[in-house]
This record gives sequence, C-alpha cells and structure tokens, in this order.
Amino acid sequence: MTKKLGRKFSMLMGGCVFCCGALLNAFAVHLAMLIIGRILLGIGVGFATQSVPLFVSEMAPHRYRGTLNVCFQLFITIGILIAGLVNYFTNMIKGDLGWRISLGGAAVPAVLMIFSSLWVSETPNSLIERGHLDKAKKQLQRIRGVADVQAEFNDLVDASAASKEVEHPWRDLSMRKYRPQLCLAILIPMFQQLTGINVVMFYAPVLFKTIGFQSNASLASAMITGGVNVLATFISVFGTDRWGRKPLFLWGGGTMIVFQSAVAVLIGTKFGVTGDATDLGTLYSSILVCCICIFVTAFAFSWGPLGWLVPSEIFPLEIRSSAQSIVVAVNMSFTFLVAQLFLAALCMVKYGLFIIFAGLVLIMSLFVIFFVPETNNIPIEEMSQVWRGHWYWKKFVDDEKEIEMKNGMP
Repeated sequence: MTKKLGRKFSMLMGGCVFCCGALLNAFAVHLAMLIIGRILLGIGVGFATQSVPLFVSEMAPHRYRGTLNVCFQLFITIGILIAGLVNYFTNMIKGDLGWRISLGGAAVPAVLMIFSSLWVSETPNSLIERGHLDKAKKQLQRIRGVADVQAEFNDLVDASAASKEVEHPWRDLSMRKYRPQLCLAILIPMFQQLTGINVVMFYAPVLFKTIGFQSNASLASAMITGGVNVLATFISVFGTDRWGRKPLFLWGGGTMIVFQSAVAVLIGTKFGVTGDATDLGTLYSSILVCCICIFVTAFAFSWGPLGWLVPSEIFPLEIRSSAQSIVVAVNMSFTFLVAQLFLAALCMVKYGLFIIFAGLVLIMSLFVIFFVPETNNIPIEEMSQVWRGHWYWKKFVDDEKEIEMKNGMP
C-alpha cells in the first residue's frame, strides 16, 4: 500500500485505524470489543512505523536525515512518558471511567496523525514512483529550497526506473544482491529488542516497588525512566549527523553492557537466587536506580533511535516499502516475545538474566563493528556505494561493470 498509494496515504490509514481501535476500547462493553480494539491499535501502529521513517528519510536532506529521523523516536519516548503518567492518574479514578479514559486517550495522537497526514505533502520519491514527474520536481524544489535540483531529481528518476523493473519486491528481497539490506532489516530490529530495554520499561514499576518505592512505584517509573528516555534521546538528535551512526551504536552498547552487568551484580548481591531481600536501604536503592537510568540513557541515544533510522535509509527504492515492513514485523514480534518470556526467564535464571542481556549487547556491538556500514551524510539514492565499499557485503553486490559485461554492454 505504501508503494502503490504513497507514504501519505499509509500514514492517514494508520491514524484512522488507530483512532477506531482507541474508540472501540474506550466504549467497550465486553471482552471481544477490547480484543478487536487492541488488534486495530496494532494495525495502526504497523502502518505508522512502516511509513513514517520512510517518509522522513525521503523528505530530509541527506545532511539532516539522521537528526530528523531520530525525532521519530524522540516523540515515541515522549508518548511513552505521557502514557505512563496518564495511566497512573486515571488509575485513581473510581469505577470503570479511569481505564476508559486511559484506553480512549490513544485517540488523541491518532487524530493528530490524521490531520498531519492530510497537511503534509507526498515525498518526491513516491510521486515519481507513481508517474507524477512534474509534481515530484516541484516538490523537490520546494523541500530543498533551491531551483536547481536536476541532479538529485535524475537520481530519483533512475531509482524509480530500476524499481519498476522489479515486479515482485517480496520475492526479490531474497536475491543475492539484496542480502546485505535483508540481513540488517532482520538483525537490527531484533537486536534492538534483545538489548533488554523493554524488560526495564515494561517491568520497571515492579522493580521500583521491590527496591523501596512501594505504592508510588508506577509514578516513579513513569517519571524517572520515561523522563530519562526523553532527555537522552536529544543526545542522538544532536549527534547522529555530527558523529555518525556507528559511534553512537558502540558508545551506547558499551555503556549498556557495563550497567546491565552492574544491575545484575547489585540485584544478585541482595536478592541472590531466592529473590528475597529484607531492606535494601536508601543508598543501595539509589545506586540501583542510577544504574537503570544510565542503561536507559545509553539505549535512548543509540539502539533506540538508530534501530529505526538505519534500516529506513539503506534500502533501494524498488524494495524499500516491503523491506521496511519486515523491519516493523521483526521489531514487533521480538517485542512480544521478550515481554512474554521475561517473567519465566527471570524465575529460572534470576539476576543472571541481566548478564544474558549484557552478553547479547556485546554480540550486537561486535556485529555493528564488522557488519554495519556507516551511512552518515550519504544521499539515500546513492547508498549502493556503501555496500560496494564494505569488506564483507561487497561480495553480494554485483559491480556495475560486471553487470554491463554480463549483459554484453560495452
């Protein structure tokens, strides 16, 4: 749908479906309505997370693409913070009004998304892809702020011509020349969830209650981890286009390894394998909370935003929509798996679970070092040069001269 009808239409559909889901939940009178509403919310999120990063990557000038795309994650973190606060205060409302307000409140960002998608313009890439060349050139001139955009426009037209030769983008994703993009489309969102961030965010109220916050655990969790998440994302907003993607990946990964290990040691020392502790003490609790906050900070400026940014900018136009769908599907699937398996794993390995997550972060950091190319300051339609210059992925990408020789061209 994003390819055939445009990025703008997908965002509009996402907002409409999400709004329907929120209203259905707010006015639910039996379980089936809640389940259907939640399904619609999931579909709406799928539309948004597939189309918005593509929209931003295609609209943004390459020198600001990282900064603008990270704003997508920034507003996700702001939404998480607001949702946590809303849930805390609506829980105080007696009767069923509280949860109805909490679930129905999701209609507010949905309505904002609907009106925003009606207001914004379509991307030049999408217009060219659907045959509107004159509109695309005018739009490119408008968003770049200059009249001479012929070189970039020609690149977009060439990319569109190549994409039209691809009749089955889903099937072609398995072609050897797309192996680098496919691997990163699967591994980056998978690794993002295996950092353990959702364990902290989902179950932070339980952790905070355990370490001494008692009845205010939910508010403390929302305010502390949610606030840190928002503030730390600004580091990525500032530094993504200045320092590059890989340094942020590695700085964040190294910090997460250290402080996940610290959390494991602190919890293991006090709780052991029984899970029982009498009194943690104010100082001990404060140190543990600081370690959790530094871990959240590291994720918020690295794997959080870059887990969406990097996949959205590495795909050629012919497979961009279908590949981004894979990114979203993998991300949501591992979010679900981690949430479902966490409690069972925690009961089995106790504090060792945080050591496991630290080990996984080490593995993904090594993956970044050896297999993730730097995409900073490279125009999105010229990203193929990244793969041709990479020590490993270049063997999967046919060189243009080789293609010409195979086709008998001089």
